[in-house]
Amino acid sequence: MKKSILVAAVMLATALFGAPTASYAAMLEASIDVSSQTMTVRYGMSIYRWTVSTARPGYFTPRGTYRPQRTAKMWYSKKYHMSPMPYSVFFHGGYAIHGTGAVRQLGRPASHGCVRLHTANAATFYSMVREVGFGNTRIVVTN
Repeated sequence: MKKSILVAAVMLATALFGAPTASYAAMLEASIDVSSQTMTVRYGMSIYRWTVSTARPGYFTPRGTYRPQRTAKMWYSKKYHMSPMPYSVFFHGGYAIHGTGAVRQLGRPASHGCVRLHTANAATFYSMVREVGFGNTRIVVTN
């Protein structure tokens, strides 16, 4: 009798609180859709959807699934005239998700390959990545 009560309790807890930690492999996921120029962020029970700018003609935003490699609260592009890249989350070599002052261009391809978003949204995403860690963050870039 005690064993069946224990099994029932475990089943109830799993139903109420979800599966054990394996289901939380990617606690934070950023999905960048190049065709719609949007980034959807799933963080716990919250969902954010932000307008972005990816690579303009002649440049390329890499597609695939990545983990953050490094972060920088403020970075200056050595390749592109020391352009400011606030709240950078680097995910593939020199490619990053970062804030921009060129907010009028959000929603259409305009970058050299990075994923640009409003600086306030970049700060929010940067904070989320720092909170959950690189291993619990997944960045997916699709067409």
